[in-house]
Amino acid sequence: MTENIRLLAAIMFADMVGFTALMQEDEGKAKSKRDIYRKKLDKEITTYQGKILQYYGDGTLAIFGSAISAINCAVEVQKELQKEPKVPLRIGLHIGDIAYDDDGVFGDAVNIASRIESLAVQGSVLISEKLFDEIKNHPLLPARPMGHFELKNVKQPVSIYAMTNEGLVVPKPDELHGKAKNAYRSLAVLPFLNMSPDPDNEFFSDGISEEIINALTKVEGLQVTSRTSSFAFKGKNDDIRQIAQKLNVSTILEGSVRKAGERVRITAQLVNAVDGYHFWSESYDGQLENIFDLQDEISRKIANKLIEHLAVGKVTAPLVKSSTTNLEAYNHYLRGIYYWNKWNPADNPRAIQELQKAIEIEPNFGRAYAWLANCYVLAGSMGFLKPEIAFPKAKEYGNKAIMLDPESPECNIAIGLIDLFVNWNWEGARKAFEKAIELNPGVAGAHQTYGLYLIAVGKNKEALESAETAARLDPLSLPIGTHLAQCYFSQGRFDDAIRQLNKVLELDPAFRNAIEFKAWAYYLKGECDTAISLLKQYQKLAGNEQKGWTSLAYAYSRCGFTDKTREILKILERRINDEPGISLSIDFAIIYTGLKEYDKALDYLDKAVNEHSGAILFLRINPLWKDLEDFPRFKEILKRIGFE
Repeated sequence: MTENIRLLAAIMFADMVGFTALMQEDEGKAKSKRDIYRKKLDKEITTYQGKILQYYGDGTLAIFGSAISAINCAVEVQKELQKEPKVPLRIGLHIGDIAYDDDGVFGDAVNIASRIESLAVQGSVLISEKLFDEIKNHPLLPARPMGHFELKNVKQPVSIYAMTNEGLVVPKPDELHGKAKNAYRSLAVLPFLNMSPDPDNEFFSDGISEEIINALTKVEGLQVTSRTSSFAFKGKNDDIRQIAQKLNVSTILEGSVRKAGERVRITAQLVNAVDGYHFWSESYDGQLENIFDLQDEISRKIANKLIEHLAVGKVTAPLVKSSTTNLEAYNHYLRGIYYWNKWNPADNPRAIQELQKAIEIEPNFGRAYAWLANCYVLAGSMGFLKPEIAFPKAKEYGNKAIMLDPESPECNIAIGLIDLFVNWNWEGARKAFEKAIELNPGVAGAHQTYGLYLIAVGKNKEALESAETAARLDPLSLPIGTHLAQCYFSQGRFDDAIRQLNKVLELDPAFRNAIEFKAWAYYLKGECDTAISLLKQYQKLAGNEQKGWTSLAYAYSRCGFTDKTREILKILERRINDEPGISLSIDFAIIYTGLKEYDKALDYLDKAVNEHSGAILFLRINPLWKDLEDFPRFKEILKRIGFE
């Protein structure tokens, strides 16, 4: 009996179509075709350095160490078997963690690969989105999205792609829909073009796009890509089909806004992402004073057209709920969210400045208060400001937001973040995040923040599911993509975390949060040199000789360079003198843990608890603190936070 072997592998299921019926009709012919197929499969799997784990009747299960090798093998097999005498074969592939021994192969990834193969038609090669991510930049391996499907015994919907190499059969999406339930229809709203002569109207046209996105997320059965991902294509001239592939959607909404005096004309059109065909377009004229009524009219007409085209749920109630009728306030609000999404100490104050301008102009703008609260939660929990300065402001603005707009997902998210990071009220945070999701399941940020709560309370599996939902809704969001990697990290899945972080860094090589997490993953894999190199890059990107040193100091100390760690401690001590408004307690706790000076580390953790430092919430699940787990003082700190 061999030992149980675990590994990450590309998994290929292949199966003859109609073998049983052919056996009943002509047993000799059936066995001959099966022998041809097995011989060809054996040859190509060996050529591409794969391994056959199991034959089952007319099917085969094989694994590969490389995604590209697995797909090349599948494509080559199908091309050969399309020649006479043709063998009707279907192939499905996925990538994931598996375990196998003499008794068989185990793991969710095996089940997913099997279900994907069952969706295929003869002559086709279907792959999962996870596998597609591994080959999407490979010019010789083209693929086309087929949609999202609910697969038997698979909890989350899976996005399926068909390989489109010459010689393969590419199924129509409807052929797959007949075999499995289509999980949801999908749409991306591209930023509407500003056709007005005044370039300052750009934020106005962006606002139109965002409100339509917010409205369409309320349509049952329709998945709408979040603003962050849709707006990644602003100002670019990418092909609609390529955009749809990157966003993993079946339909694109695009349009333009022309503003002249007090009148506005908005044009919108829906595009089928598979063939680029424009199947609906319409123009709307109205007065600026009625802009939100006009947005609601447009959103309802678009939604009802989608109902007709995509068979999603019916819309009757108003979709657009205006938090403000003041366009100047709304423009400042949009700018504030833009800077918030940068997630760094330089842009957070700019976000605060823009949002404060919005509420000065419109004092009853609930969502602007919500985002202000979020900015101060971020500043206090990440050490941009001392918590005693940031958190009272977060509470003030969060309470104002929920009072003004209790049915807004954004306002409930703000309350959830305050309960999570400021009040340590786990039940309150859970209720707020769940209410935000209930109010609008299409808001990616609600799933992301709920995932943070789930990580903090140790529900790592549920956190990953929530993060995956957020990433489907907003696939190009840097913070959400990094949050998904954080969930892998929390489960000790460092290779998966690194793969996910590489996707984030493809979008923005300078996104510091992703670089830092990637460095930690390499450090915990035992690759010190790589970790230190990444952390040097992380520090350099801070743009300040006193910032970004903490993780590097820890890595230096654990990799044998304690003298360099001591030098960094001096830098941080100078920073405290130069910036009295910041908090570095958690930073010193990390560094002294790295130096194995545990009493000092615990002293600073005590101080961090008193300050309500954001990183404190993740003490139980971050491998960084493992050395402290058996100290009575550490257990007492966990109790003070509310973790028994």
